[in-house]
Amino acid sequence: MPESDAFIMIWVGVGFIVLGVVGLLLGRREEKGYYNSLSSRRDVREYLEHSPRRPGIGALKVGGRIAIAVGVILIALGSAFLLRG
Repeated sequence: MPESDAFIMIWVGVGFIVLGVVGLLLGRREEKGYYNSLSSRRDVREYLEHSPRRPGIGALKVGGRIAIAVGVILIALGSAFLLRG
């Protein structure tokens, strides 16, 4: 594999890590805003019981973790190809 291809793989990995961190931060902010808005209400049954479950709230955080994992794998593969070539 040419060096330029390995560097491209590394930079794509870095891009995935950056997107993952942004996703984690946005997910954390969204979750905090949601629960803060619920805690200001008098009826906080949904807040206390977490019923019904809202999978959309944690989706950005899960996507961020997946993007970071893909980025680390791409950086490792790119580095291995770079060292091998």
